[in-house]
Amino acid sequence: MAIQLRSATRDARLDAIETYGGTSCACRIYTGAQPADVTVANSGTLLAEFNLPADWMAAASGGSKAKAGTWQDASADGTGTPGHFRIYNNQTTKDGTTCFIQGSAAVGSGDMNFDGTVTTGQQVTVNTFTLTDGNA
Repeated sequence: MAIQLRSATRDARLDAIETYGGTSCACRIYTGAQPADVTVANSGTLLAEFNLPADWMAAASGGSKAKAGTWQDASADGTGTPGHFRIYNNQTTKDGTTCFIQGSAAVGSGDMNFDGTVTTGQQVTVNTFTLTDGNA
């Protein structure tokens, strides 16, 4: 029998992620496959890097939590096809280098979706990003 959670429980778990991350998070977009886990060193070429808004996720509802505010790099750092993203906090270490969320990034698909490849100097905007919490 599978574990079942009330929607409010799932929402609380999702809201705890933003609380853990704090108000000074950064997002970085890289080429290539994501590292094996969030504790492994960065891989790929850095395409874009930007600070997230202080309130970077909307309140969770129905077991999902969507990005809030503008997630944007006015001038991309590199050229290539997005392969993965990493979100870093500074709540725990106060250094902004602790990755606590990562996932796939791609053109037309991925956990974080992009309209096309990235070119150095271009504006890069994340239009949608959602975290979903399952029942288990």
